[in-house]
Amino acid sequence: MKAKLGIAPIAWWNDDLEQLSDDVSLEECLRQASDAGFTGMETGRRFPMDAARLGPILGRYGISVCGGWFSGLLLDGDIEAEKDRIAGQLAFFKAAGAPCIVYGETARSIQGDRSKPLAAKPRLSEEEMKAYGRRMTAFGEWCADQGMPLVYHHHMAAAVETEEELDLFMTHSGAGIPLLYDAGHMAFAGGDVLRVIDRHHGRIAHVHAKDVRRRVIDGLDRTRESFLDAVVKGAFTVPGDGDLDFEAIARRLAGHGYEGWFVVEAEQDPKVSPPLEMAKIGHRELLRVLEAAGYQVEG
Repeated sequence: MKAKLGIAPIAWWNDDLEQLSDDVSLEECLRQASDAGFTGMETGRRFPMDAARLGPILGRYGISVCGGWFSGLLLDGDIEAEKDRIAGQLAFFKAAGAPCIVYGETARSIQGDRSKPLAAKPRLSEEEMKAYGRRMTAFGEWCADQGMPLVYHHHMAAAVETEEELDLFMTHSGAGIPLLYDAGHMAFAGGDVLRVIDRHHGRIAHVHAKDVRRRVIDGLDRTRESFLDAVVKGAFTVPGDGDLDFEAIARRLAGHGYEGWFVVEAEQDPKVSPPLEMAKIGHRELLRVLEAAGYQVEG
């Protein structure tokens, strides 16, 4: 089985809370990611969304685009409107040879609102989830038909956060909308990270390798503190620096035949957790656990 190792630029600059950002250029970010051993990077706000401009920059560091976030609004929106909103990114990702677009539902989400406590997250009835699942499936099928698949990101402070919500979403959506599996978000939400793999492995098409610090998560007052408060406190980190058993996670994914990208994505304060140092820790740990699980890491 084959695996590729990527990283997200959120370690260097945070798109939701700009104060958690290093004053580094895109090229310095790519240089550090390459030095740490990664061959892919997801896009962020300092990326030119133009393959002709970006390609030569990536080429200097041996990096490819391995995904990138799209702030979806389909929960309350219209499929035709979402097609228009995603068209530019879809064309860019196709030109860049990216494997997928990461769909994050931001309608009703409080993930970027520091004034809203975690307990105020949106909650859907089963009927709402049924309708949402149908729309997401249709949208995912359309994107795939255009030559660029989506992967659906379950996410803290959003409508699909918990294990139960993910189970319901997966029940009421179809193969047209593959899943991005994020162990860190699922652990933060109180879910069983291995059981989620067992239940939904057939649709996992992308993996975010995010670790958690349980002492931070367990110490949160969810009636008062927000998702961004948790990030500032250090709820997330890279594999090898947190409390999740990534060897068990890698073995479970391997056992179900997953092949593809493992992308380190850990929102942290770069002044507290230097990005290059953390990138090296994450890369080293992923190499260890993936090789133990029987993967051949490309690049």
